[in-house]
Amino acid sequence: MKPEIIVVTAAYGQQNVAELGGQRALLPIIADAGADGVEIRRELLTESELESLPQLAQAIAQHQLKAFYSVPDALFAEDGAVNPQLDRYLLEAKQLHAQRLKLSLGPWQSGAAISLDTHGIRLVVENDQTDYGKLAIIAAFFAEQQAAFGMTFDIGNWLWTGEDAAAAAHRLADYVSYIHVKAAVPHGNSWRAIALDDADNSWRALLKLLPNSVPRGIEFPLQGDDLTAVTRHYVDLLREE
Repeated sequence: MKPEIIVVTAAYGQQNVAELGGQRALLPIIADAGADGVEIRRELLTESELESLPQLAQAIAQHQLKAFYSVPDALFAEDGAVNPQLDRYLLEAKQLHAQRLKLSLGPWQSGAAISLDTHGIRLVVENDQTDYGKLAIIAAFFAEQQAAFGMTFDIGNWLWTGEDAAAAAHRLADYVSYIHVKAAVPHGNSWRAIALDDADNSWRALLKLLPNSVPRGIEFPLQGDDLTAVTRHYVDLLREE
C-alpha cells in the first residue's frame, strides 16, 4: 500500500501563500496535484481565518483532502506543565476536522502527568530544531508516553540539532506515525531547506528506515511558475519511494 502524501502549506513560502490569498487558495493546487491531504499551519492563519475554521474545513472536504493541523508551540510549558493553550489548539483542530495535531515537545520532564481530552484527534510530537528536539529527550519521552502520542519524524531537523538522522530513525521508528520529508544544506551558521531534486539521496535512505505505511508530508520548498506541476512531481515521487 502506497503512503498518503500530505502537502504542508508552508512549503510554498509565507509571502507566496499570502500573495496567493492564504492557505485556502492552495487547496485546488494541492488537490489537482493528486495529494491526499493538506497540513494547515496555524502561523499562516490570520485572526479572521482562525475565527472561520469550519469554513476552511468545508473547503478542504470539498477538495477531497484530509486535514492535518500544525501549531508552532510546544506540548509542555516552561514550568514543565502541559501547555495551557493545548485545549484551544485541540478545539481548533476539531473545527478543522483535522486527523492530527502536530506540536513540538518543549521542556518535558520525566514522570509528568498528562490527562487530555483530545476530541478524537491524534496528537503527534515532532523533533524540532531546538535542544528539546534532541534524540535522547525525544526517545525518553516516547518510551514513557508511547500509548498517548505518535511521532512526527522530521528527516531534516536532525541537522539543526547536530545529530545522526539514521541513528534516530533506528531508535524511533516504532513510534513514527507521520513523516516530514525535508532536505537541507549548510547556510551560514545553520541550515537551509532545499527541494529534493537539489539534494543528495540521504532522504531516500532515511525513508527506507521508517514505516512505509504512515503519511509523508512535503515540507521542502515548492517553487516554480506552475505550482500544480511542481507539487504533482513531488507527490508522485514520494508516493513511489
